[in-house]
Amino acid sequence: MAEKKEHLYSIPDRYRRLENLHIVFWLFKDISWCMIWRELGIFMIVPTLSVAIYIAYRTKNIKSELAHNLAVAFWISANSYWMISEFYGFDNVSVFGGYVGKHLAMIPFLIGLLILARYYLIQRTKELKNEEVVTM
Repeated sequence: MAEKKEHLYSIPDRYRRLENLHIVFWLFKDISWCMIWRELGIFMIVPTLSVAIYIAYRTKNIKSELAHNLAVAFWISANSYWMISEFYGFDNVSVFGGYVGKHLAMIPFLIGLLILARYYLIQRTKELKNEEVVTM
């Protein structure tokens, strides 16, 4: 049986530094949320989400990376909305039925989950089949 060749994924140092900086932005946003520092928390949404979108754009040609990076961008969007809902007190305000303001964060959370589900159930399945054909 043929041994599978492992694919390497590498990124330039400047992109890796940006991804590391992205983590710093994200931590500042979430620390601000935890400490109820509204202005800083809301301000940090902009660089955190902007870098997430840029990272997703930069990986647009690598389907697995794009799917995961889009899911992260939607996660940050949901997380940011939830933070704002708590900062301004509409997190527990009834929206409809038994749903309250913070539950609206489920929309971007679910979009991210659907992107990943599509990748793993459809795209990844195709990729695995193509790998099987190549190695035969």
